[in-house]
Amino acid sequence: MSDIEAENGAAPYRVTVLTMFPEAFPGPLGVSLIGTAWKESRRWALETLDIRNFSSDKRGFLDDTPAGGGPGQVLKADVIAQALDSMELNDRPLVYMSARGRPLTQAKVKEWAQKPGLVVLCGRFEGVDQRVLDSRGFEEISVGDAVLAGGEAAAMVTIEAVVRLIPGVLGASASLDNESFEDGLLEQPQFTRPRTFEGLDIPEVLLNGDHKKAAKWRQEQREATTKERRPDLWAAYLSNLQPKGK
Repeated sequence: MSDIEAENGAAPYRVTVLTMFPEAFPGPLGVSLIGTAWKESRRWALETLDIRNFSSDKRGFLDDTPAGGGPGQVLKADVIAQALDSMELNDRPLVYMSARGRPLTQAKVKEWAQKPGLVVLCGRFEGVDQRVLDSRGFEEISVGDAVLAGGEAAAMVTIEAVVRLIPGVLGASASLDNESFEDGLLEQPQFTRPRTFEGLDIPEVLLNGDHKKAAKWRQEQREATTKERRPDLWAAYLSNLQPKGK
């Protein structure tokens, strides 16, 4: 196991990534406020586990051809199982990044942020033998309706979404209150100086000092944006507004 965290003590939230390419990490997880919370303030820890070290095959193979035929290769169940058996899970959720998984949601991210940490499996080739996913209780999670070459990039997206919710990682918690998905709506457009850019002005309602009108405008923009871009979220939002029992 490669511990790529700072060496000054244990962090309260621990993330372990099972991957064929540990050199891909930390990547963007090592920069900005999230990187500072990892390397300096010790709000969370990151380690990688190279699954190439757990092959029982004399040739070191991690994969084999798909049962029943078909293209590509499949990561073997015994390799993943031995990698898991080598570490302490400590009640951390097991997540497998998969294009066929359930969509990553803010609700799921918030649930994982309340746990002691996260274990993330990065697949390659055609995927992972389903038997180890089922027997070990992995949650299959997708970060979008597109296929990637491997799970490493998706793992970084997932980990960043989770650890930014850990208290102290982003500083003021108020910055999280009105984000997209927190109440079922997308976030409103944002503006800052200069007042005029290439002939385009900041909406006057945001500049006149009337906070009630500004709040009303933001809510209207959130609703309009959600209705236009995510009709699925808009329908769920309207459903939640209906009186219960009717």
